[in-house]
Amino acid sequence: MRRVTAEIVASAQKITNNQAQIIVRPQVQASKRGGWGAIDEIYVSLQALAQEAALKESFDSIAARHGLTITAATASPGITRLDLSLNGIRTHTIHMVTPLSNAPSLGHKNSVQSGTARLAIIIDDMGYDRSAADAVIALPFRLTVSVLPHLPISSEIAEEAHTRGDQVLLHLPMESDTATAKSEQIELRVGMSTAQVSSAVSGMLDTVPHVVGVNNHQGSRATSDPALMQALMPLLRERGLFFIDSRTGAKTVAYDTAKLDGVRAASRKVFLDDIATRGAIVAQ
Repeated sequence: MRRVTAEIVASAQKITNNQAQIIVRPQVQASKRGGWGAIDEIYVSLQALAQEAALKESFDSIAARHGLTITAATASPGITRLDLSLNGIRTHTIHMVTPLSNAPSLGHKNSVQSGTARLAIIIDDMGYDRSAADAVIALPFRLTVSVLPHLPISSEIAEEAHTRGDQVLLHLPMESDTATAKSEQIELRVGMSTAQVSSAVSGMLDTVPHVVGVNNHQGSRATSDPALMQALMPLLRERGLFFIDSRTGAKTVAYDTAKLDGVRAASRKVFLDDIATRGAIVAQ
């Protein structure tokens, strides 16, 4: 399997004249036949869309040489995925991503005039839905995507978004005070020790690469607890991560605690999708 990976990487380097960023991320996933199987996720940044056809031809040849089946998994603007399989078991997925800097221009001005309004738009809850992630990452302008940890496609989404040119946050699950809120299997809860918080956050970051900051997922109870926030913020400061308070509860102390602990911080001003209609979102 690794020999095939090495050939894929060498081929991509040759076709892109060593200009492409190539990342190999080994993964383990449950097998349909029971047990666990190894998969290499390979991310190739395209320097030009014209390279995609040559890469596909080369990957077809590599697959045939090793008796592998190659199929197009999914494709959306800016991202094409190819699955390689042996006897029906997936061994590799190749992600060909066109960075936004190389994508066709919309003709919009990139410069911002002094005194004009600016928005920092964060797309939360990434990680559940592959098609929703594709739709966001395919947008022809840069956004900040906040990815939930420990989900089957958490790492994939973070890698593709980063390669595409988006900024990646960890959407950090925290305890809610709403009984009907869906809790995540692993989340920060009131009463956790500093060691427990550190272990939980480290594990989450292992599943979401390229993180530059954190915002809370739910957390109306957690962010209102000074002790829990005081356990969290030094961990973010040590890693050089900023914190965005999603303000899911009016009693939050998260932003103030972050500032006191020397963590770069900001807070959410507007939720865009409380009412999921175009008119309501434009009004917001």
